[in-house]
This record gives sequence, structure tokens and C-alpha cells, in this order.
Amino acid sequence: MAKHLDIEEQEQLDQIKHFWAQYGNLITWVLIVVFGSVAAFNGWNYWQRTQATKAAALFEEIDNAARASDAERIERTLAEMKSGFGGTTFAAQGALLAAKTLHDTGNTDAARNALTWVADSSSDKAYQAVARLRLAALDVDSKALDRALKTLEASVPRAFEPLVADRRGDVFMEQGKPEEAKSQYLTAWRGLTDQVEYRRLVEIKLAALGVDVTAQAAAAEAAK
Repeated sequence: MAKHLDIEEQEQLDQIKHFWAQYGNLITWVLIVVFGSVAAFNGWNYWQRTQATKAAALFEEIDNAARASDAERIERTLAEMKSGFGGTTFAAQGALLAAKTLHDTGNTDAARNALTWVADSSSDKAYQAVARLRLAALDVDSKALDRALKTLEASVPRAFEPLVADRRGDVFMEQGKPEEAKSQYLTAWRGLTDQVEYRRLVEIKLAALGVDVTAQAAAAEAAK
């Protein structure tokens, strides 16, 4: 009986050896890929958390510098953030905050550079849209009206389309084109809901052009 078991065990061992000889390398590589992927995933998550933590610290530094109106410190910190953490959300937020403060302190060129970086480099379409709207505002202030219209040509998320139309209307007003401005303001007004306070400002712009949108809306409702 013992001899029979020995023979059976030997047969099983031979089968295992044959199986491993045929599939061993494949199994080994599959395990390497699986465990390697798990390790890489965990490492990626750790790296992401580390990047976010460091970027958040730099954003706080920009925020503190903005409160102190320290333009030099803002530019230095923003440069560090863009070079080391340009792919993070904090970088786009920091650049937008930096641009506002730099503009307020008279550093218009530096503000434009920060906004241009967000418009060109941010992975978030919403931040890109905000940057382009602010760039267009700077263009209007500097009377670079053709450049403002060019800036506003880029596609934006739907939620931003009324704001782009409103800004485009501002450009047309500066160019002395009230009819084109009126058309853009109407597009903006129709795209904004009653709950958006900014819609009231667009109504004021339209009223200055002789358009009573409240009466138009009432007439349209009555005609239904």
C-alpha cells in the first residue's frame, strides 16, 4: 500500500513538473505583472497625495503673499509651482489668484503671463475658460480689441458660453459696434438663468442699448 502511494505521489509530482515546465514562465510573468501593477498603483496614489500636499503648501504661500501684496514673492512661488506641480489643480488656482493680485499691484505683464499659462496649460477646461475671460478683460483695458476677440474664439464649457458672449459684447461696444454688442448681450442674457445675479448686469447693458428684455420676455410668454 505504501509502495502504491509512493508511485501515485511520484506520478502527481511528474505531472506538476510537466505542467510547470510548460506554463511556469507564463505564470511567473503574469504574477510579476499583477503584483507590479498593484505596487505601481499604490506608488502612484502615494505620489499623487505627496504632490497635492506640496502644491497646497505653495498655494497657501501665494495666498499669503497676495494678502501682503508682495508681487515678487508671488512670482517666485508661482514659478516654483508651475515647474514642480504644473499638473495639479492648485497650480491653476494659484496662477489665477496670482494674476489678480499682480494686476491689482500694477504688474499687468506678469498677470497676463500667469493667465496665459492657465489658458494654455491647465488640464481643467473651466479654469482655462476663466483665464481667457480675464485675458480678454485685460485686452479691453489696454484697447487690444482684436486680440480680445481672438482670445474669446476658443471653445469653452457650455456653462461659460453666456459669459463669453457678454465679454464679446463688451469688446464690440469698445469698437463702436452697438448692434453686434446687442446681439451678444442678448445671447448672454438668454443663456443665464434667473438665479444668476450676473444676468441683472447684462440687463443693464441691454437697457443702455434700448432693449427691455423684461418686456420682451413677458411678450414671449403671453404669446405662448
